[in-house]
Amino acid sequence: MGLGKTLQSICIVAGDHYNRSLEYQKSGGVHCAPLPSLVVCPPTLTGHWVYEVDKFLSPEYLNPLHYAGPPMEREKLRARVSEHNLVVASYDIVRKDIDFFSSIQWNYCILDEGHVIKNGKTKSSKAIKQLTAAHRLILSGTPIQNNVLELWSLFDFLMPGFLGTERQFTAKYSRPILASRDPKSSPSEQEAGVLAMEALHKQVLPFVLRRMKEDVLKDLPPKITQDYYCDLSPLQERLYEDFSKSRSLTEIGNTQVNTHIFQALRYLQNVCNHPKLVLTPSHPEYMTILSELRAKSSNLSEIEHGCKLPALRQLLLDCGIGHAASDTSTDLVVSPHRALIFCQIKAMLDIVENDLLKTHMPSVSYLRLDGSIPPGSRHSVVARFNSDPSIDVLLLTTQVGGLGLNLTGADTVIFVEHDWSPMRDLQAMDRAHRLGQKRVVNVYRLITRGTLEEKIMGLQKFKLLTANTVISGENASLETMATDKLLDLFALEGKSPQQATGSSGANLTMKAVLDNLPELWEERCYEEEYDLTNFVKTLRQ
Repeated sequence: MGLGKTLQSICIVAGDHYNRSLEYQKSGGVHCAPLPSLVVCPPTLTGHWVYEVDKFLSPEYLNPLHYAGPPMEREKLRARVSEHNLVVASYDIVRKDIDFFSSIQWNYCILDEGHVIKNGKTKSSKAIKQLTAAHRLILSGTPIQNNVLELWSLFDFLMPGFLGTERQFTAKYSRPILASRDPKSSPSEQEAGVLAMEALHKQVLPFVLRRMKEDVLKDLPPKITQDYYCDLSPLQERLYEDFSKSRSLTEIGNTQVNTHIFQALRYLQNVCNHPKLVLTPSHPEYMTILSELRAKSSNLSEIEHGCKLPALRQLLLDCGIGHAASDTSTDLVVSPHRALIFCQIKAMLDIVENDLLKTHMPSVSYLRLDGSIPPGSRHSVVARFNSDPSIDVLLLTTQVGGLGLNLTGADTVIFVEHDWSPMRDLQAMDRAHRLGQKRVVNVYRLITRGTLEEKIMGLQKFKLLTANTVISGENASLETMATDKLLDLFALEGKSPQQATGSSGANLTMKAVLDNLPELWEERCYEEEYDLTNFVKTLRQ
């Protein structure tokens, strides 16, 4: 991530087009006739690809067409495809216009953030695999995020049939590897898993070019990740404990719908982030809490009701970004640091923007990048942030801003919320820590002490995971987490799950939930990314 995959790919395509053109001029053979190339990427990156091509190459080598917009506009663009030798489109656009894209013989077909097709059963994956190209490339910093079977889907695009059918791959590789990672696996199962992994390595690694930052960017400044702990506000603690003690978890535990358990986990995550996210008019305590706050001349927008907002304000002030609303100074000073602030959902981003920045830190200048920004306009937001040092902060959702973007204008990354998959957070961190960064990058993770957030980190940290993985240490899973450990997540620190729920009925469906939770890191990744001392301290409490 951030090692120049885009530029390398542009050079490969441009070089091949140039050589192909020379050969065609000499021989006129059909085998070297000019063909266009196609880049498929997330919508946020389409403008970035066009910008990078125009930045490094003149149109005589690569002349990109940004294929985007509503159906009527795309219909007009189709007539212009023959005038260009490179087309850039998003996965969703290719899926919608697959009849057009599949009718063209492409020279190179490049999938940026290619793990998008990891599930071969999705409509996007099925559409992408209908494309015809002489050469195929997948670019990804995290090619495997959940399980070994995802690798089969990627190679099914790159080299159809190379790893057999999906059923054959599952029987030969996926099943024995997964079985060997079970804590209760027998010695023979563990041996079979190791043999399957070695065989898979020998088959696929010749086609994988993996670059590590420590190997190729020796001058890249370090990335320092720190966990910033904050205690729940009285209102948050009340909501957290009320939910944990209610019958909700017992009822959820007796249902066959796993979605409800995820809703419960999401509820607790929202409580950790800010009470506003859960205290809607439909909440049973909504009117009671509002009345109590009004009696104290307070409201839900007050910064002290969400513990992460005061922590975020203090972090920004410590970084020299902005000053408190009470500071009457009118001097315009360029901050020594610039920050990316990541949230999972737009609602939390709204709270950060309205309740913190606008109300308590009006001196902070910021931009915002989330799903409400049209894909075609996102690159201009990125370019403006990188080029204008007077902009202190860029607010982003991890979904939109966490992939592929170059945000080296920032040297501070703050996570207000955390993704179940650590790989997504790593992707987001590396928007700033990448090729072109000249300063040390500080990453701060706001974590509520003694809650689900801290326990997830602690449980992930000390899991015994697979020593050898297909591509890297990213292919490890929550499958080894015991059912009672997951139930523990619902309780505040110091309270047993039985105290929190009144029943262990939730055990009934917890095992099913484990099969669907996102993947974890291997231990080495955590050693590099987190402060071990902090984790040990929290586990002793």
